[in-house]
Parts: sequence; C-alpha cells; structure tokens
Amino acid sequence: MIKAYDIHKNFGALEVLKGVSLEVAKGEVVAVTGASGAGKTTLLQILGTLSRADAGRLEIDGTDVATLRDRELSRFRNSHIGFVFQFHHLLPEFTALENVCIPAFIAHRDRGETEARARELLEMLGLGERMSHKPSQLSGGEQQRVAIARALMNRPSVLLADEPSGNLDTRNREEIYRIFFELRDKFGQTAVIVTHDEGFADMADRKIVMSDGCIL
Repeated sequence: MIKAYDIHKNFGALEVLKGVSLEVAKGEVVAVTGASGAGKTTLLQILGTLSRADAGRLEIDGTDVATLRDRELSRFRNSHIGFVFQFHHLLPEFTALENVCIPAFIAHRDRGETEARARELLEMLGLGERMSHKPSQLSGGEQQRVAIARALMNRPSVLLADEPSGNLDTRNREEIYRIFFELRDKFGQTAVIVTHDEGFADMADRKIVMSDGCIL
C-alpha cells in the first residue's frame, strides 16, 4: 500500500530525514516510535502528501505521488488518505455529523449518500446518539472518535495518525487503540500511527523505531 524509497527532507541546513525507506502492506497497522525530533511527524507528513520530499520516491496504492501536480495531489489526498491528529481539529460551529461529512463535501459527493455514510460511521464508533452535538458538547474521547469517522469518510486507502491518543486518559486511549485494530480486522484498513505509547506500539503488526532522521 505504501512504498517509500530513500526519502530525504531538509529544513534549511537541518537534515530531518536522511534516506528513509519503508513499505507498508495493505491491512497492516504500523506504529512509528522514537524520541522527539527523530523525524516521525515529518515522515508522516510526507507519507500523507502534506509535504513533499526533497529526494526519494513515494508510491501510495500504486500511484507515484511525485508525478501529481498540486491540484491532482489535493484530490488524491482527499480520496486516498485519512488523517487523525493529536488535536482533533473539529470545526466548532458544526455538529459531529457535519464534521464527518466535510471530506465528502470537498469531493463534491452526493449529499444524501454522504450523510448516510457519516451516520453509519458514527453509529459504528458508538456515537449514534451524539451526531447532533457540537465538539464542545463532546468528551475528548468522543471528539477523537468523530475525527476518526471523518478520516474514514472517503474510504481512504491509508489512515495516518499522529499521536491520536496523546491527550486522552487511559480508558479512552485503549478505546482508540481498539478502533484501529477493529478497522484492520473488519475492513482491511491500512494504518500508520506515530506514537510515544510503547504499549500500543508493541501491539501493532509492526513497530518502526526512528532516531535522528533514520529508521533503526
């Protein structure tokens, strides 16, 4: 599902990624760990096409993303990649249902089908009775589940998560972990998750440890 070869990324004189290569299979949950500053989030941003590598090659679901122009890349990202961040980034003026619908509305999908899909996802994630609530009316764990539903809205090839449980208590953290593994088991969802939680990393199908811009 993901093939990254010899990825380099610099910010000015600072070399953040120093020739990173990895492959992720379809339906695999991969945890990326390492100390702060190791390059984990930069790698995730490149895998998610939010940032372009300075050198190297990246294929996602068979597409060489370097060949895509900016507009094509935006469309590809919207339809193939789902993002879950540590901070939920839900729009406060919209309900849970409306937040989940946003990626499909960006893709100009049918409103009725979009809302039906959003309801289905929220029901699946145990939020059937919270659809009309705005983020301020939801707990941290509920907000993160809304964010996961939003990430799944367009049936992405790859789900990328950056410290998705970082702001949650133990119970909600374990619930978020369970969701990622259920998505793998039920739907064959591919996921790459940056985390400092070694317990979760050890449960993943594979753990990748980064240090100083390299994979150990």
